[in-house]
Formats: sequence, C-alpha cells, structure tokens
Amino acid sequence: MAPDTLTRDSSGSVAVNGRSYRLPKNPTVVVCIDGSEPGYIEAAARAGCAPALGRMQAQGTNLLADCVVPSFTNPNNLSIVTGQPPSVHGICGNYFLDPDSGSEVMMNDPKFLRVETIFPALQRAGCRIAVITAKDKLRGLLGKGLALAPGKACSFSSEKSDQATLAANGIDKVNALVGMAVPDVYSAGLSEFVFAAGVRLMQRDRPQIMYLSTTDYIQHKHAPGTPVANDFYAMMDGYVAQLDAMGCTVVLTADHGMNAKHDAQGRPDVIYLQDRFDAWLGAGTARVILPITDPYVVHHGALGSFAVVYLPAGADRQDMIARLAAIDGIEAALTREQACARYELPADRMGDLVVVSRRHKVLGTSAARHDLSGLTEPLRSHGGVSEQKVPLICNRQLAAAHDGRRWRNFDAFDLALNLVA
Repeated sequence: MAPDTLTRDSSGSVAVNGRSYRLPKNPTVVVCIDGSEPGYIEAAARAGCAPALGRMQAQGTNLLADCVVPSFTNPNNLSIVTGQPPSVHGICGNYFLDPDSGSEVMMNDPKFLRVETIFPALQRAGCRIAVITAKDKLRGLLGKGLALAPGKACSFSSEKSDQATLAANGIDKVNALVGMAVPDVYSAGLSEFVFAAGVRLMQRDRPQIMYLSTTDYIQHKHAPGTPVANDFYAMMDGYVAQLDAMGCTVVLTADHGMNAKHDAQGRPDVIYLQDRFDAWLGAGTARVILPITDPYVVHHGALGSFAVVYLPAGADRQDMIARLAAIDGIEAALTREQACARYELPADRMGDLVVVSRRHKVLGTSAARHDLSGLTEPLRSHGGVSEQKVPLICNRQLAAAHDGRRWRNFDAFDLALNLVA
C-alpha cells in the first residue's frame, strides 16, 4: 500500500477555477450517483438495505443541494470536478450544436472543456488520482490534463474496462484486478463495477483522490423504495462501507434527480417541439436540439425536460416564447440571454431559445424521430428544474455551521477537503 504523505506548499492547498482546496488529510472519495433523487437513499435505509448510507445521513453530513440546469449527466459531472457551473467550464449538455462546425455532436470531446478540473492541480501537488466512470462518454472529459501512469493517475470506464491500457488509461488488466467481466451497458452491473474497482484500487494503491461516477439505468426504470432500487442501493452500501472502513472521507452527491414523465396509461408524456415549430414557421426552418441525447436510448428514448431551439433569420423570438408559454406542461420559455443568466450557461453554445418542461412532461423533436421501443417501463427522466434537488452527504460532520448557504452538487470537493472535520 502506498503512503498517504504529500508534498505540501506553505498553504497546504491548491487553487482551481477561483476556489481553494486543502490537500487531503485522508484518502478522499467523491461519488456522483447518476440520477439519485432525494428519497432513494432514505427508502433503502428505512428498509434496512443501506445501513452505512443511513449512518452517513444520521451521523455525518446530510444536505440537500442544487445541481446545474440542464440537469443532465455531462454538465453536472463537469461542474462537480471543476467546482463551477457550465458558464465557466463550457459543458452545457450531453449533446449540442457545435457552432464551429454547424453539426450536432456529442459533447464528450475534451476539447469542449474550457477550464482545468481539480484533478491535474491535485496531481501536481503530489496526489495520486483515480477516476472511474460507468460509461466511457465521460472518461475523456474527466481525465483531461492528468498525467496517466501506474501509481500516479488512472482514468477508465466500466464500459470499456477490457480496453484499458497503461498509455491511454494509466492502468491495464482492469478486469483481472477487479475480478469482474465487462458488464452489460444496460445493467446495474455497470455501476457496481465502478464501486468494485474503486474499492480494489483503494486497497492496492490508496489514491489520495478518487472520483466515481455511475449510470442511471436503474433510476430511469425504478422509483425510490421499489425492490430493484433498494437492491441497487444495498449493493452500493456494501462498497461505501468498505471505503469508510479504510479511513476514507466519502462524499456522495448526484448529477440530477429523476421524475415520472408519463400519462395515466404509462405512455411517455411528450411535447414534440420540432413538430410545433414546423407548423408555426415551416418544415425544417427551426432546429430543435435535445441536450439529453446520447447513444443509450434504452434509458430515456432521448426524451428529457430541456431543449434548445435555433430559429430562422427574422423569426420573432417573443412571439415564439408566447406560443410556447401557452402550451400545457411548459415551465419556462426563455431567450438565450435570459436562460444563460438564470441557469449559468455559456451563451455561445446556446440556441435562440431555451425551453424547460414541467415535472411530469418531457420534450421531443418530432414524434417520428424518437425510437421508444426500448422503454419497457413507464418513462422516468430528467433535465429540468424539477430534477435539480440532489443529495449531498458525507461520512464526516461539518466542522462549522453554514446557515443560509445554497449548497450545490459542485460543492462536493469543497465539502470533502475543506469543510468537514
């Protein structure tokens, strides 16, 4: 096992994106539980399935925080690891219209990240770093700037664990180390691999900083307190208990919550925006972008509660906003400027309009463009303000009161390194 000693400067801290972080006294693990709305942990603890998580809430730090909007995976994971909202780091969706190319692309290329994450700064201060994600779409963004090498830093995903190399990931033979095969991408096993790998690496290498990011496959299908959800949190609880027993400071938060988005018959309750704009302005003249879009359509059918609209030249933005606001289920229809001010977004990566739906509604493009065949349970999804509340808990108590503070999920490293005893 590697020693915990670090080479500290006179302040014993590092500065990243305008925030200061003390170097860790103990191995520090921050976990982003994808899609973990408030209620999942509580229900599992009440059912006796998650005693370690229950103790964290009762005896450690138990806070409610706001994630960033759009409440999607990529923007929030990057906010957590940069300590700032998308207006600073630039990642404003899973998917966007790249203004440089004019093409709709996945927002997973590290070139789209505008600032450094906390990890390279802590590595330069002497910390060993481990970053483990469920899906590979996040790995490049989260690992940007790390000097990947055995014993120094590694970054890999469950999804492509069998492809990890020393050169590209700072680690190889991951499956042999963890004792698990590559999990199915549509399974709870994809997240369990993240935890199992984290525990095994903590036992072997004892990194001072570890970031674990799961997938929301279970939360998209199963509400808090249901048997499958409780089983998932029971699995997580066992690994968290092991990290706690090894002396780690452990912080758990989420990238977003989750809500039911279906009608009484169990059908997705969708407002198809592209169809509306085609009727109002002419077919194909406006362009609706859904930032929830990713390759994993079984989860959500690319239906979320946040959309960006590019209007044709000469279109009356206020008229379009009035029409949108009149639709049942629309929570907000905003100009680019209004949306960027309200939701802390980068203006150059937004369309002319931003649309947010209410708690139980989702937004689509055209009805003909969404493949919903993979939705075998009534739709649960996210993206709007209604999925903004997330847990922020730690296995250690706050060192001082912070009355009146608005907690954010991107305060996770501040909490872990600066604010707990």
